[in-house]
Amino acid sequence: MSTGNDDRGALRREARAALEEALHEVKRVIVGQDAMLERLLVALLAGGHVLLEGVPGLAKTLTVKTLAQVLGGSFRRIQFTPDLVPADLVGTRVYRPDTGRFDIELGPVFGNFLLADEINRAPAKVQSALLEVMQEQQVTIGGETFAVPLPFLVMATQNPIESEGTYPLPEAQVDRFLMKVVVGYPTSGEEAAVVGRSLSDPAEVRELLALEDLGRFRAAVADVLVDREVIAYAVALADATRNPAAYGLEEIAQYIEFGASPRGPIGLAQSARALALLRGRGHVTAADVRDLAPDVLRHRLVLSYEALSDDVTADELLAKVLAAVEPPAADGFHDTLAA
Repeated sequence: MSTGNDDRGALRREARAALEEALHEVKRVIVGQDAMLERLLVALLAGGHVLLEGVPGLAKTLTVKTLAQVLGGSFRRIQFTPDLVPADLVGTRVYRPDTGRFDIELGPVFGNFLLADEINRAPAKVQSALLEVMQEQQVTIGGETFAVPLPFLVMATQNPIESEGTYPLPEAQVDRFLMKVVVGYPTSGEEAAVVGRSLSDPAEVRELLALEDLGRFRAAVADVLVDREVIAYAVALADATRNPAAYGLEEIAQYIEFGASPRGPIGLAQSARALALLRGRGHVTAADVRDLAPDVLRHRLVLSYEALSDDVTADELLAKVLAAVEPPAADGFHDTLAA
C-alpha cells in the first residue's frame, strides 16, 4: 500500500517539476500573463477547453502557439471569419476525376491544439460544427465518423470591444469551455520588457514535454484527493448563482437570468485538482476552488436586462458570491496534515 502511495507521490513531484520547466520555457517568449499561463496548464491537465478574451495585442495567439511548441503536439490555427463554412473547419468530400470517386479530406481541426482565433466572427453553422468536435472529440463527414487526435484542446480567442461582424456564441457552446480567462494589459515593467524583446530576434523555444508525458500527468491529476466538503463548497458557489436569496444575496437576484449549470461545479472540481498538482499538493483546498471560481463560472452566468442596463458584470456578481459563501472550516486541517 505504501509503495503505491510513494509511486503516486513521485509522479506528482515529477509532474510539477516538468510543468514548471515547461512554464519557464514559455516565459522565454511570453512576458507576464502569469494567470493566463497557469490557467492554460490547468486546462491541459484537466482536459478542458479555454476561451481567452482580451483586446488585440495581448499575446493570446502567441501564447497558445508557444505552449504547443513546448508540449510537442500538433498545432492548428483557424482564423474565424464571417464567410467561413463548416467544411473549412472539419473537412469535406472531394471528387477525384482520375479515380471517379469521392475522397474525404480532413480539416484543420485534426490536431492536438486547435487555436480558434476570433471565434465569435463565425456564423452559427460553423459554431455548431465546432461544438460537436469540442464535446464528442469526433467529426462526421459524409456519414463517416473520424476521431480527432488525443489529447485535443480547443483554445479560442475573442475580442470584447468590437461588435461589428461578430456573432454571439451559443450558450450551449460557451458552457462547454472549461474556463473563460480574461486577459488584461501588462504592467509598465512587463510592457517595457515586451518592447525590449521586440527589438531582437525571437527566442527559440525547445520541446520539453511529449504527449505521452502529458497523459501520465493527467493520470496524476486523477489521484489528487477532493474532500467532500470541498465538493460541497464548489456546489454551493454554483447554487448561489441560481438561488442568491438563499445566501443573503437578494440584491443581485435581479441581475442573474440563469445561474451556472452543473458543468460549473464539475469544472471547478476537475480544474482545482489540476491546480493542486501544479502547486505541489496531493489534495484540493478551498483556496484552489476559490482561485479558479471566476474563470470557471463567469461565462456560465446569463445576465438579465437589468444587469446590462446597470452595467453590472459577471465578475462583480461572482465577487459578491465568493464573499457570501463560507469555505469549509476543515480546509486548514488538510493543509496542516499535508505539511
